[in-house]
Amino acid sequence: MEQRRQRETLASRLGFILLSAGCAIGLGNVWRFPFITGKYGGAAFVLVYLLFLVIFGLPIMVMEFAIGRASKQNIGLALKTLEPKGTKWHVYGPVAVAGNYVLMMFYTSVSGWLFYYVYAMLSGKLRGLDPDAVGAFFGGMLSSPGTMIFWMILAVLLGMGICAIGLRKGVERITKIMMMLLFVIMLLLVIKAISLPGASKGLAFYLLPDFSRFVEAGFWDAVYAAMGQAFFTLSLGIGSMAIFGSYINKDRSLTGESIHIIALDTSVALLSGLIIFPASFAYNINPGAGPSLIFITLPNIFNAMTAGGIWGALFFIFLSFAALSTLVSVFENIISYWIDVKGWSRRKAVAVNIVALIALSLPCVLGFNKWSAFQPFGPETGILDLEDFIVSSTLLPLGSLIFLFFCCSKRGWGWKNFKAEADTGKGIKFPAWARVYVTYIVPVIVLIVFFMGYWNIFSPLLKG
Repeated sequence: MEQRRQRETLASRLGFILLSAGCAIGLGNVWRFPFITGKYGGAAFVLVYLLFLVIFGLPIMVMEFAIGRASKQNIGLALKTLEPKGTKWHVYGPVAVAGNYVLMMFYTSVSGWLFYYVYAMLSGKLRGLDPDAVGAFFGGMLSSPGTMIFWMILAVLLGMGICAIGLRKGVERITKIMMMLLFVIMLLLVIKAISLPGASKGLAFYLLPDFSRFVEAGFWDAVYAAMGQAFFTLSLGIGSMAIFGSYINKDRSLTGESIHIIALDTSVALLSGLIIFPASFAYNINPGAGPSLIFITLPNIFNAMTAGGIWGALFFIFLSFAALSTLVSVFENIISYWIDVKGWSRRKAVAVNIVALIALSLPCVLGFNKWSAFQPFGPETGILDLEDFIVSSTLLPLGSLIFLFFCCSKRGWGWKNFKAEADTGKGIKFPAWARVYVTYIVPVIVLIVFFMGYWNIFSPLLKG
């Protein structure tokens, strides 16, 4: 009990909302969302995505927050604290923490790419390059382990450095500043993008639903893509949200707070589209260009703009803030595990994990060059794809299923305990009628996401 009394807490409700939103806001919003929206027909896809975000992203988020707030523990101990005697729900706790490590094994490298592109834009390294040379620049970065390791280490040190300052003075205060700057930069970029000649075509594609395009892209493929994007953008299932629930008081209901957080997360994704689609159509670029959109396609657009170096630098600073907010949030979850479970000081937890995360991130870096012969899912796949598969297609859906069953089952924490915790405080309450829905229907949706994730990976290998 002494450990709980001394536990750190967040200073404000705003800090909780921005931190939780910062964890959810990341490359899924500002990179994956625009190109997958472009691939599946624009505005119609956005509407279906928003629907799925509400019907199953929201209830799972409320449950994860409730588990954290009721237990006042990191996910490593949260289930053990709340579970009935004799049950084994707590077995998932360390697995969830391991999932945070696997996520950071590749997220640190991709964050490093973004920091490198900020430097490249500010220093003029991309200025005046033709499209082939811009592509070669990205390829050159991937083929250079030294470059990638340097920027990956910088990403780890920046994120851990913020965590080392402390929960309130470091994680909460700096994330608040970073998130506010992120929105300011985004708004500047939106104003610039929609003012470009020819941008109106991009706005029409993005804002005016045309379900014929949705059907042309493959109706069920588009539905599954919207479902998967809504699920993965919130980073649910590995305790990344539960930790911030454990740091807050009971003044506000968790359903209302979750709605605010999802609204912030979604606004970043939607604003990203207002940057990318007008700019892409203005320069006759395919907005569904895929993963190369950020690192190859958009730098070409910036090169064609007046003062493109400045706008390009602002764009990659915005992306870097989005990535860094996720790094800080997940790092805090990892650090809190060692503080709560092992009784380590924050300083020791940070120091040990700096070394551990740098070492664990090396395979992803080397997978693009020295170890590129290892192709776990066939040609043009690598270690990053394997690590992403472990987290996105396995641990996130299975972890979400565990949270659902834990909160709804009499053999777990149970519906009454969950609803009482979720409804404590002012604000919107979790609807009583939703019990059957979250007990039986949401798990089916999550299982569809899980099995489709495996099918999309392994069916081409079986056919081959």
